[in-house]
Amino acid sequence: MIRAIINGQQGEFSEGITVLAAAKQLGFDIPTLCNDDRLAPVGSCRMCLVEVKGSSSEVVSCKTLLFEGMEVETHGALTETARIWNLRMLAGNYPAEAFEAFPDKPFHKLASKYGLTEADFCGDKVVIDNSHTYIAVDMARCINCYACVRICADVQGQFVWHVLGRGEESQILPDSFGAFGDSTCVSCGACSDACPTGALEDKTVIERGFPTTWTKTTCPYCGTGCEMNVGVRDDRVVQVKPVMDAPVNYGHLCVKGRYAYDFVDANDRVTEPMIREDDGWKVVSWEEAISYAAHKLKEIDSEFGRDSIAVLGSARATNEQNYLAQKFTRVVLGTNNVDCCARVCHTPSAAAMKIMIGTGAMTNSFDDIEKAKTIILCGANPTENHPIPGARIKQAVIKNGTKLIVIDPRKTELTKYADVHLQLRPGTNILMFNALAYTIIDEGLTDSEFIRTRVTEYDEFRAFVAEYSPEAVAARCGVDAGLIRKAARIYATNTPSMAMHGLGMTEHLQGTEGVMSIVNLALLTGNIGKHGAGVNPLRGQNNVQGSAHMGCDPGILTGSVTIETGRELFESVWKQPVPTKAGLNQLQMIDAARDGKLKALWTIGYDVFLSNANAHETAKAFANMDLVIIQDFFMNETAKQFGHVFFPATTSFEKDGTFMNGERRVQRIRAAVSPRGNAKSDLEIICDLAAAMGFEKDFAFKTAEGVWDEVRAVWPPGYGITYERIEKAGIQWPCPDIDHPGTEVLHGESFSNGVAAALKRIKYRPTKEVVTDDFPFMLTTGRVLEQFNAGTMTMRTPNKELRPTDLLQMSKADSQRLSIADGEKVRLLSNYGEAVLPVEITNKVKTGELFASFHDPAVFLNYATG
Repeated sequence: MIRAIINGQQGEFSEGITVLAAAKQLGFDIPTLCNDDRLAPVGSCRMCLVEVKGSSSEVVSCKTLLFEGMEVETHGALTETARIWNLRMLAGNYPAEAFEAFPDKPFHKLASKYGLTEADFCGDKVVIDNSHTYIAVDMARCINCYACVRICADVQGQFVWHVLGRGEESQILPDSFGAFGDSTCVSCGACSDACPTGALEDKTVIERGFPTTWTKTTCPYCGTGCEMNVGVRDDRVVQVKPVMDAPVNYGHLCVKGRYAYDFVDANDRVTEPMIREDDGWKVVSWEEAISYAAHKLKEIDSEFGRDSIAVLGSARATNEQNYLAQKFTRVVLGTNNVDCCARVCHTPSAAAMKIMIGTGAMTNSFDDIEKAKTIILCGANPTENHPIPGARIKQAVIKNGTKLIVIDPRKTELTKYADVHLQLRPGTNILMFNALAYTIIDEGLTDSEFIRTRVTEYDEFRAFVAEYSPEAVAARCGVDAGLIRKAARIYATNTPSMAMHGLGMTEHLQGTEGVMSIVNLALLTGNIGKHGAGVNPLRGQNNVQGSAHMGCDPGILTGSVTIETGRELFESVWKQPVPTKAGLNQLQMIDAARDGKLKALWTIGYDVFLSNANAHETAKAFANMDLVIIQDFFMNETAKQFGHVFFPATTSFEKDGTFMNGERRVQRIRAAVSPRGNAKSDLEIICDLAAAMGFEKDFAFKTAEGVWDEVRAVWPPGYGITYERIEKAGIQWPCPDIDHPGTEVLHGESFSNGVAAALKRIKYRPTKEVVTDDFPFMLTTGRVLEQFNAGTMTMRTPNKELRPTDLLQMSKADSQRLSIADGEKVRLLSNYGEAVLPVEITNKVKTGELFASFHDPAVFLNYATG
């Protein structure tokens, strides 16, 4: 510890602390304009100058480290005078109108505090650049603190803002060297957030006013789980900002979390319960809707049996609501026919990892990105689909020299930074990973001690992969054998190595086995059970980890335990029997409905018809059901075509609860605005329907915390996670008691299913989806940065201006051969159906391969997928 005196007050401080931070620790507020906790200090604004005893001149406190015996004066007369003159100098070229109009901006507050008035501001107004969808640019208010330049480079890694010229002649321009809207900006909002003057400002606060209240909550989009502060004025969201000390995003957000919130008040938001009659949807009371649904469910149960009914939970709903959904299915309906969208997302990851190492979840934490020496990205495009981890990966490569291996059929943003890009042919994942495993063994790169103590069936596996040498599979993968060997060497030797994978691995014929092949690599090299390593699925939706973990899966109960294993505990808590007959998963539900065996489906926050591949088959199934209950914010495509009852639900901005992010972290969400119209939380709706079915006492929950406490009772590894403990920050499970800090890294000493794990011999099975003369292209699909999944939320925000519709990516060679122009609409025809969408000519895909997103219902790409 260091002892120092600041303004006559002695204190003890940690070594390496700056004078600015030390003063703050003692309660002294040193003014700053360019300082930002997310950035390395530069001291360019000179506002934080302080006097140090024995120093011939003042020093900038943001950069100067405290030393033993240091004596500091933070607000001496000379220093205060210098600050006033500095502020007057900045005010001399600054518009008075802005100073008067926005008194709460940091620069304006500081100027007022030091006695400046409107008369001190003499700058001219300039034309404001409103070309950007979300951010207004008023460079008359720029004081050249360069915070925008630095945060864009050092946090987002986008390098949009640049300083041109020197001294008084310098100016800050976007990389378009013109309109900001024409730049490469990804709309993360960091520059607007860091700007102390409003030279860069969110348009929403200009148009709607600044927030009067702030609520801390968690982002409703991808599985990263970024925490954010929601700013509200007149019961309307007007701004969202990142939580600075959040353990996942550290003061950063992407375009969706930062700006895509206007769906809350979209014009077509459904806020009244409805029942479909012969002439269309009719608004009814909640009592009528609940009573009608309960009567129909009882009727179908009586005629066709309990297994003719199913429930789908929601990756967008809270842990508490998903817990209630699966409890309703098992207790009220008496069936295990419950699932969620994880089935067509990362259930293959969970299954593969549970089989091999005992726990179907991310082994490590997002903080391990900075601790890894090598990162291998498998079938994932995180700068678009998980933008905050994506930015962290990019910065780890740029700043830390982390090695990066990308395995993806397309060129993504991160391939520009990759040491190796294995641009494999779609469908050859198993060949590729077996070849990597072969190389690691063949070149003697295994961790022999880890294999001796923690791995079994090594000899059998070595014999099995002998036929998968890089030279043997290179032609089928479409990748040079030398590149495969190079990637294997980097992963095995430049350790710790962290594997991260996405839906390119799981939404696949051999999805579960593909993830197993990644686990094989980690076991061979000892890259598991330690920081900077592991096998880490990038979960797609905000609570897809939680929805399945809460038991929205036909084969598991809350905590991912089998029904056989958990039945006794659950029955003791529920005071009701747990059904034992095998339930249907989501795809089996569709098949059963098509065959006339499933008669009713309650789908919560999940547009199944739009989301499922092969929409024609899904449509046949839904048309065959007697009762489809939709619970959502909007009249989604499933509801439009097939719904019989509509329950309007509240958004995550209107309710309390928890989400579970991809790294197993349970975090709070909190209501920031009031429920719209007569919308109710999923918790209220499920409990009301349970009561109408005769199970009121089993669902007598009034609060989300009350539900969570029951979750803790049936899930021992999560017992230590209480609402009180996660009030400030989330906790990662396992956390078995209230004194446990949570678990950052799994499998340190042993795996969840034993000390050692067996290597799995995964035989390659070619996909039946092959190109022919009639169908000469191979199509893959995925998400893009600006939109999210079925577009239910993002398509109802200004993000639609950034990405109006889905695009079909095509190589230049293919477009020239077919005489197709960029932006031209084409009819995409497959064995399954067709879709019409514009073409984007790009070098991101190989000749003969296509890529498209699936966000726009007007395109409905899944009519063309199998």
